[in-house]
Amino acid sequence: MGLAEDIRHVVEEFVATSASNVSEEGGKYFVEPLVGFADIRDPIFKDLKDIIGGFHWTPAEALKRAGFDNVTKGSVISCVFPINPDTILSNRNEGRFPSRRWAHTRNFGEMFITALKERLVEFLAGEGFLAVAPPSLDGWKMLRDERVGYASPWSERHVAYAAGLGTFSLNDGLITERGMSHRLGSVVTNAELPYNQRAFDNYRANCLTFADEKCGACIKRCPTGALSPDGHDKDLCKNYCYGDLMGEKAKEYGVKVTGCGLCQTRVPCERQNPVAGKK
Repeated sequence: MGLAEDIRHVVEEFVATSASNVSEEGGKYFVEPLVGFADIRDPIFKDLKDIIGGFHWTPAEALKRAGFDNVTKGSVISCVFPINPDTILSNRNEGRFPSRRWAHTRNFGEMFITALKERLVEFLAGEGFLAVAPPSLDGWKMLRDERVGYASPWSERHVAYAAGLGTFSLNDGLITERGMSHRLGSVVTNAELPYNQRAFDNYRANCLTFADEKCGACIKRCPTGALSPDGHDKDLCKNYCYGDLMGEKAKEYGVKVTGCGLCQTRVPCERQNPVAGKK
């Protein structure tokens, strides 16, 4: 196998066998992943400084923060971790708070993703390559920008978009070929890999609302009115997801953070790209 296939194998095997991907019910947090690659020289990474803000790191800047100076060639490895269909089903039935299974996936599943990224960095180092997971770096934090609202120096959604894995939706989620109910993770490396082509003509190509289908199902699912035909109010969303009510629910569920995910379930893009058959 080539290096790209080796990387896919490492990710797939970790998802399939790691004990940290097993929930208290005995099922997995995540099922078979998607893996894509982007060239660190892709102009889109500089474009993100205009789209998101000057605070957003390019892949080369992330490598430099990790102590790897003067890296001019390499790849971003982006992974999509689709959520277990049973967890999705449990969240479909909720209307105000996320289900216990969903909250555990958000909390403990994210710990699994962190462990997987560490495994991938370790594997690449063993192959003689430099690698880093940007959210593990000093300086990574959530911030509120006056223009774009809440953001971070490394957006996993935008990175996945750059790697050709999906496009954005009305609610700012990423609709992949496996839908929108997922978590994301990425690693930057100086290994050169076969890069994915972005096979869509605009950044919202997979969303029915912007494909003249007038869906808007996610708007009805939001319990706090953070979604409208005009888009996503990040302030309302964050205040709800991290407010006192959700804090009490987190205590009930035994987690630090619950997530919400209501707008990602019981919608046409829940587990598929709803536009795929219409192109």
